[in-house]
Order: sequence, then C-alpha cells, then structure tokens
Amino acid sequence: MKNYRRVWVLLFLFTLTLINYSDRVALAVAAKPIAAEFGLSPVQMGYLLSSFLWMYLLCLLPVGLLVDRCGGKIVNAWGIGIWSAATVMTGFSVSFVSMAATRIVMGMGESTSWPASNRVIREWFPASERGLASAVFGAGSAAGPAIGAVMVSAIIGWLGWRAGFYVAGGIGFIWLAAWLAFFDKPERTAWLGTAERDKILAERHGEESRPVADGPASPFLHLLTLRSVWGLFFTQGCEVYGSYMLLTWLPTYLQQAKGLSVMNAGMMTAVPFAIASVMAIAIGRFSDYLLRHENANAGRRRLMIAATMISVASILLVPFLDQLWIIMVVLAITRSMGAAGSALNFALVTDLVRNPADIGKVTSITVLGGNSFGLSAPIITGYVVSLTGSFNGTFAIAGLLALTGAAITLTMTRKPILPYGAG
Repeated sequence: MKNYRRVWVLLFLFTLTLINYSDRVALAVAAKPIAAEFGLSPVQMGYLLSSFLWMYLLCLLPVGLLVDRCGGKIVNAWGIGIWSAATVMTGFSVSFVSMAATRIVMGMGESTSWPASNRVIREWFPASERGLASAVFGAGSAAGPAIGAVMVSAIIGWLGWRAGFYVAGGIGFIWLAAWLAFFDKPERTAWLGTAERDKILAERHGEESRPVADGPASPFLHLLTLRSVWGLFFTQGCEVYGSYMLLTWLPTYLQQAKGLSVMNAGMMTAVPFAIASVMAIAIGRFSDYLLRHENANAGRRRLMIAATMISVASILLVPFLDQLWIIMVVLAITRSMGAAGSALNFALVTDLVRNPADIGKVTSITVLGGNSFGLSAPIITGYVVSLTGSFNGTFAIAGLLALTGAAITLTMTRKPILPYGAG
C-alpha cells in the first residue's frame, strides 16, 4: 500500500461513476409510481428517461475543452455539485415538465465525469495500468445501478419515490467534500511517496512510445478528420445503446413482462449490474496482462474490445428464454462484457492519443458517440413497447448493434491519433 497509494485515486473514480449511475437509475426504479402519479404513457416515460442526455450531449464537447484547460479536479468538482443538486430537486417535481427540467440539469453536470476522469487516469497511472484503471472507473457504472436500484427501491417502499431522489442526490455532496480535500495531480499531492510519484511521471505516457508532443492541443476539426476517432465514437455508441436500454427500462420490463413488484424488480435489476462491476475490473486487468509484452500504443486493446462486444450480442437470446434465472444470467453476461468493453474503449483512447493535451477532447467525442446512441435507446424502446406490446424487438436492436461495434473497432481504430501538424 505504501508504494501504491494511487489506489485511493481508483477509489475516487469508482465511487464517482457509482454515484453518477445511481442517480441515473433512480428514475428508472421509480418510473412506475411516477407514471401513475403524473399519468404518463410508455412513450412519455421514454422521453423522460432520456431527458438527462439532452443537455449531456450538448455539453460534452465544451467540457472536453474545459478539461484540457482546467484539469480533472476542478471539472469533476463542478460536475458532481451540479448533478447532485439537480437530483435532489427531482424529488420536488410536480409535473412531467418540471421533472424533465431537473433531469436536463443533471445531465449537464454528469457530462463532466468521463472526460475529466479519463484525464485523471492519463495523469495518474502508468500505461501498463490503464486497462485496470479504466475498468475500475467503468465498473462504477455497473455498481451504481446495482446499488442504486436496491437503495432507491427500498426507500420508495418505505418513504415514497420522492425520498429516493433526496438521498441519492445528497450522497454526491459527501464525495465532493472528500475530493476537494484530498485530490490533486501527482506532481502536487503531498500524501504520495517520492518513489511512486517518480514511477507515475516516468511511465504514464508509455515505456515504448512517448507522446509526439506536449505542446498545444489539437483543434476539434483536426480530430474529427481522423478515422480512429470515429472508430472510438461508433464503438462506444454500439455498446452504450444496450447499456442505456437496460439501465432505463429493465425494471419496467421485469415488472410488466415478468410480473415482479417494484421492490423485487429493483433487486433483480441489481443482479446483472453487480456482477458486471466485478467482471469488468477482472477483464480490464486481463487486458493489461495481455499487453504487458506488447506496445499498447499500437492499439492492440481493440482485439479485447471486439471480443467483449461479440459476447454482448448474447442479449439476442433473451426473447427466446422463459425462465427468469436464465434471463438474468444472460443479462449478467451482457452487462459484464458491455461494461468491460466500454472501459477498454476509453483505455484505447489513452493508448492511441499521442498528445496528452488532446485526451479531454477525444474522450468527449467518444462519450458523445456513446450517448448519442444512448439518448435514442429509452425513446426507441418506448415506441417499440407501445407499438408491439413486447420488449423482444428492443433486445434484437441491442444485440445487432453490439456485433456492429465489434466490426467497427477492428477496422477503424488501427492508427494512432496524432496531434495537428504531426502527420
């Protein structure tokens, strides 16, 4: 522990995304009582469930610029402060419009966490540990829905749906206080030992390939001309679609298609996400092991990403299964591989980007890809369920997109992301 105090940074990143996704899933768990109180149809709930992504998408590119200018500490602090306050305010909503407004503000705050935290990973972890660090951070996106679904469903059963948002939002302010008190760059962190600091600074750009430049950041227009950037964009989109479909609609699916209560649906929703939070870390560590004797900067991590995306396509089996426990096993595999693939795709960003000053922007573009697809998932699911009376078509869409993502990462992320003017 003395020589690996950066584990505390991993804990910060894991709990940040855990809180992020706990706040997201709160509305999904509370969807049935909210729909009943406000008289909302499945289509209206689809729009409400996706509403936090509207401002999220608009903020991503400006946030990327802000991260590269101000760093991860400041941007993460402002982000969690904004989204936690908005989550608390969701509990005071009196209509569809007021609830959508609070969720939109929440999305603005949550747009900061992935770009800022990927910058933190690049600054704090040697290249040989980026897969593990990204996986730990990403595992929070699975642990959050698992813990959040159980916590919020229990609070709803005890105190009503509004109290669930008060508690979920309040937790974020505790994290914010600790972050401001203890976190900084490794160069300025007093609790970091000299030997560990020297190792981080010497190896965080990779042992075999140093950055092409530590100079000015590349303009967005240059990055948008690069094939690998678009490969990261579309790969993330193909994974995140299925993730958001489950994140927003799985509790309702379990209630409507399988007849579970709100409490039981919340408990069952937690299962695949809880398993994914563990498996994603193991897969991330395995990817670092496989790359130990190879150059991660060559983008070889894409092979592992493709394997995870093919495994995600097992969601295609769900419409053909009847027993709930088998469905949950398949969904656990789907979420484990999806969470791992998403995390590895962000690790691939740090592998391919040669100029550290471009990390924030390329990460923002990647997140934009994921959430452009993710934005449509709750809405499309609402329309499919409304038109067909079944969730079967939604599972088919998610599975086919996963297979598409595997093909994209293998063919479009083969070249390094060089800074403007370097080639």
